[in-house]
Amino acid sequence: MTERPLGAQISHMLKARGIDVIFGIPGVHNIEMYRGIEEAGITHILARHEQGAGFMADGYARASGKPGVAYVITGPGLTNVLTAAGQAYSDSVPLLVISSCLDETAARRGQLHQMIDQEGAAACVFDWSHEVKSVEAVYTLVERAMNEFAGARPRPKHIQVPIALGGSLAAPAPAPPPARPQRPQAAVALVEDAAQRLIAARRPAIVLGGGAVPGASHVAKVLAGTGAAVFTTYSGRGLVADSYPLNLGAYLGRPDSAAFLAKADLVLVVGTELAEVDLWRTELGHEAPLIRVDLDPVELDHPMSDLAILSDSAAFLGALAEALPEHGQSDWEAGEVAELRARWRKETDAERPGIVPVAHALRAAVPEDTMIYSDMTQFAYAAKEVWPMTHPGHWHHPMGYGTLGYALPAAVGGAVARAGAPTLAIMGDSGFQYTMQELGTAVELGLPLPIFLWDNGKLKEIEDSMVRAQIAPNAVIARNPEICALADANGAYSARPDTLEEMQASVRAAFDADRPTLIHARAGIAEGL
Repeated sequence: MTERPLGAQISHMLKARGIDVIFGIPGVHNIEMYRGIEEAGITHILARHEQGAGFMADGYARASGKPGVAYVITGPGLTNVLTAAGQAYSDSVPLLVISSCLDETAARRGQLHQMIDQEGAAACVFDWSHEVKSVEAVYTLVERAMNEFAGARPRPKHIQVPIALGGSLAAPAPAPPPARPQRPQAAVALVEDAAQRLIAARRPAIVLGGGAVPGASHVAKVLAGTGAAVFTTYSGRGLVADSYPLNLGAYLGRPDSAAFLAKADLVLVVGTELAEVDLWRTELGHEAPLIRVDLDPVELDHPMSDLAILSDSAAFLGALAEALPEHGQSDWEAGEVAELRARWRKETDAERPGIVPVAHALRAAVPEDTMIYSDMTQFAYAAKEVWPMTHPGHWHHPMGYGTLGYALPAAVGGAVARAGAPTLAIMGDSGFQYTMQELGTAVELGLPLPIFLWDNGKLKEIEDSMVRAQIAPNAVIARNPEICALADANGAYSARPDTLEEMQASVRAAFDADRPTLIHARAGIAEGL
């Protein structure tokens, strides 16, 4: 029982629970958190901004399956990471942020980094936010976070440690528990009920979301046993082979996907909120009975389900696959599905001209096992519909909260988690300027990270929205920096290709480089403009 300052004991506790990497920025208030990082055998990644640290931890969590951890300081450090926490909340990412806080705020004013209510501010975007008053409370809350990451819908947690407490001597944390809580498993009777309904249906339709990704190995058997037509959300892409004849792809957000679903006589929805950013409408469009499977009981309430199953999606899909026959039949016609997909692809191309050919060229230059982190940019909006995915859970986009600046720092975290495996960042020219300082971190780490930057010289999606609303476009054009010069100044490589062939060559070279490469792709590149 070796006593150490509490900050050091926290790092040892995290290491004992499988945490190998922490992202953050040290400050005068949280230096005690840094006393034990190296001693515990943890790698610390220095971000350039706390928002970047949060996104890095998010990207690391998505790539590794482990919780992402960030250390930040009192006040501005905490408020800077809130955007990343909001994104992690929307996308169900296990993010643990540990911050320092002032010892006394009620009777003192004007202290460095003082906020009116730091704990309360964090509670607005984290799943929960608590200030600890004792060593035991720190250990209890860290353990609670780990248990909830394992056994419930993963969402960000915040623990704030008073400065004096962080430096006080403390006994080591208890040993990790022998097992973590398991996520809920569907009752056998409910799985059997769902299977019998699917077998009896003549036009079953399935919608698979990001929550179904852990059950990817069971999807092909479920489809074979039902003959179902299937949509995936953007987060669920890769769950269904592109060759499956009844695969409607990630076109759920197309308005007339509702008309297709209205033809179904049974709809099964697994692992998705059916949120606005999944549908871009208020209703799914079905008229048939609905079977809903989700880890979060809140999601089973809307739309109302005829059969609601609270379950881990992987466990449900595995049990369902075993309950279905080897070969199922339906009345869906593959020709209708192929016709719809072709029409939706043309719509995507027409809505955002010039992007689809570039997306196809980029995909041809990228290894199939590449993990992609994209930003809020028109390039990603179009590419997410037409880019066939062969690996589920390999494209991460800031859904829901929809923050700009996500892709670069999140890709840094993902590349750290997947050392030696290909990672790609896709950003727009405006989004890049939100977190472009994190290019310095990527250079320091020597990451072979291609950063594909789509430059249309404006906030084009907002301009298009203004035009549709008959508003004269305003405040949508900003002077961009010299993108390649900026990359060079940070020590990164850069390329400004003039043709798709040059772009592909730059991307391929970037995966083999000894540092990141910023690839400045200007709108019009497909036409050689």
